[in-house]
Amino acid sequence: MSEGTYQRLWVSTHQTLQKLLFQEQFPPDPVPDRERGSFIYRLSSLFLHYLGMMRQLDLIYDQMVQPQKRQLVRRLLDGVAGRILELKEELVQVDLSEYHCLDHVLQDLKLTPADLEVPIPRYFMLEQRKVLQDREEWITEILEKIERRGTKDGTILHQSDAVILIQKAERARQGRLRAKFMREIRKDEERERKVRESKRFESNKDQAALIIQKLWRGYLQRKRTKQKRMLEMEFIGMIPTSNEVGYLITMKRAQNGEEMRRQRQKEKELEYEDATTEIRKQLKDREGLDMQEKMKEQIRQWFIECHDLTGQFPEYPDEEIGGSQVIFSDKTPQQVKTEMDLIDEENSKKKGKEKPKEKEKKKKEKKGKDEKSRKGEEESMLKMAPSKFVPIINEGHEEYQIMWEAQKVSMYPNQSFDAEMIREQQRKEVEVEIRIQVDNLMRQELQSLRLAVDREETRPVKAKAKSKKGKKGKKKKKKDKDLTPNRTVDSLYEELVEKGLIKKSEYVRLSDYIGDYFYLGSAVKLGNREPMPSLFDLRQNVILYGVLRLGSAEIHTLAPHVRSILLTGPAGTGKKMLVNAVCTETGANLFDLSPENLEGKFPGKSGLQMMIHMVFKVARLLQPSVIWIGNAEKTFYKKIPKEEREMDPKRIKKDLAKALRLLRPGDRVMLIGTSDHPQIAELKGLCKAYERILMVPQPDYATRYLLWKHLIERYGKSLLSQVDISGLTKVSDGYTPGDITLAVRSVMTEKRKIQLVKRPLTPYEFLEFLAKMDPVYEEEEVSLKDWYFKTPLGKRYVKAAEDRAEEEAARLAKEKKKKK
Repeated sequence: MSEGTYQRLWVSTHQTLQKLLFQEQFPPDPVPDRERGSFIYRLSSLFLHYLGMMRQLDLIYDQMVQPQKRQLVRRLLDGVAGRILELKEELVQVDLSEYHCLDHVLQDLKLTPADLEVPIPRYFMLEQRKVLQDREEWITEILEKIERRGTKDGTILHQSDAVILIQKAERARQGRLRAKFMREIRKDEERERKVRESKRFESNKDQAALIIQKLWRGYLQRKRTKQKRMLEMEFIGMIPTSNEVGYLITMKRAQNGEEMRRQRQKEKELEYEDATTEIRKQLKDREGLDMQEKMKEQIRQWFIECHDLTGQFPEYPDEEIGGSQVIFSDKTPQQVKTEMDLIDEENSKKKGKEKPKEKEKKKKEKKGKDEKSRKGEEESMLKMAPSKFVPIINEGHEEYQIMWEAQKVSMYPNQSFDAEMIREQQRKEVEVEIRIQVDNLMRQELQSLRLAVDREETRPVKAKAKSKKGKKGKKKKKKDKDLTPNRTVDSLYEELVEKGLIKKSEYVRLSDYIGDYFYLGSAVKLGNREPMPSLFDLRQNVILYGVLRLGSAEIHTLAPHVRSILLTGPAGTGKKMLVNAVCTETGANLFDLSPENLEGKFPGKSGLQMMIHMVFKVARLLQPSVIWIGNAEKTFYKKIPKEEREMDPKRIKKDLAKALRLLRPGDRVMLIGTSDHPQIAELKGLCKAYERILMVPQPDYATRYLLWKHLIERYGKSLLSQVDISGLTKVSDGYTPGDITLAVRSVMTEKRKIQLVKRPLTPYEFLEFLAKMDPVYEEEEVSLKDWYFKTPLGKRYVKAAEDRAEEEAARLAKEKKKKK
């Protein structure tokens, strides 16, 4: 695709964005609770529109080359992603569920389930690629250093390890001797061959011809055999066909083209940075002094005008208000003075704490009652919450209209930066920088003018009062004590790797977590039943709660704050895979605080505090970071089993809660817990530690079908015709994705792949392996459902459902009375 294609896509995206912003500027009026369905429909349609917008902006940002355009696209992309998170939060609060049935909205908007897929911005992985490589090398170096240190220290090995080490050394010695012996035999044979050839003085022509024929026929036969082998492999689907090869070549070219554009982006970005520094320097050298003198003249003129009007010199505006910028904002001296006086009056009113009179008390009480009644009415009404990201999106769209829409862009626009635009931007920044210096100088000049003209002593500076307030504010805030003030991040990181608390995450993409959309969710809800979520819905929530927040600092700072999530579901449903996928997609560090991993490490109360402090300190400094707790229910045991008392799984419970409370927006650190049996945990403590609880469901028919097809297709597309995928999907009901994956890998061994030509694959081979494993029984699923409805969000959902049922029953009773 050419630059013109992305330019047209950018223009069409802003046209759609303008319509969305128009809807955001005029939100719908609050609606009563009985119209909850229509309100959810509006939120869902906005959510889907923003998803499509994000997908287009991600493509534009990934492939557009012009650096100044990319800066604007990046801001819009982060703003749209943040708005999606806000809408998700509103959907959860209104729908009272983490999973939403949007199939009817998709149908009305003429979209497909693919349009519901939350895109992960590509720049997450591209920007973290180098960091990931460096981190893997760092961890490998630390582990190798530990091994070398262990061998030098002469640590005592276990008996089995010592036997294995001796066996390795003995086999290596025997191998070296055997190699030496065979080398001598080959030398003797070579020597004898040369002797025999030297005895042949006359060459036999017939024998030479036979040797040539033999070699040529052998070459032809090997060539034919190779061709037959390739055809055979192509037939059974072990290698791609000629059509597939052409498709792969085309895809490879497209990928190469995309990679070339990314390289050009880096080149243009470097050119842009060099030009920015050069233009900034030129502006300072050429226009800096003129700007400074012009500002001084304007401020002096303002001093004189204010003195002529009021008889005294004005107060100089504070830096918080904008300093001398207030003077330059097209206002008369009298207007500026009145504004300053109003600010002073407001501050004096705040300082004075006069006791209210009885009449005022009564008025306040009446107002309080009225406000309470109004609040009660407002709480029953559903309305859209104010957004932090819509102003950012609106500002970006206006910048596009001013800076880029007015320009007539050709079919193949210029990829280089716009020097005039850089100059205008840098001029503003230089003006701000110079204005700060000028303000400091002119404050001193104002004081000297008061002394010289009005014989007035210097007025008390307001900064002292502010500093006192600042000190009081600082006293209220409790600072987290740094238990490791003299240690570097590298040393802390190395110690955590040595102790096994920092681990290498497996390279897993979220797209590898296969799951299909549940198409009948709305129909099931009409029957007053809560549909079980699909693995597709779970993957979407992991992207929304985990990946988007951890991937971008700008999104994390303004988005609804989520510190922790808990994944609960049967064993084998892919919970740990999702944790690794979040680390892969965002380039996050993986900290393992599972009870089994902490056994015997950092003993004692002081050791525990040090460990939690080190983990969260390193996690903040090297963000993004994921703190994973496997078997999270053990940290909140109701009663610790006898066999686990030595492990003390509840030891981090209190310190973990304290450390989580200290996380603020902008700290890209997330706690992710995984649990197979959350029922055995104390519910209150578990729900306090984990803000979002996501149920990991059993795969439905559509998901199991996709999973079987995907796993078998890896070994050849022709195998799909030999195996009844639909039958396997029906029979494997109750088995987890982990069970199905293990069954396919166990059957499709190297030996079985070789036998595919003579012995075709049958579904019974997979069923034999599945029959040896236990499925997830219905009782376990029901138990997990019942537990989920005891969580805060589950309780709210149950209560809302009961209220709706009571209202419906009351309505039917009224209708019956009217009929009678």
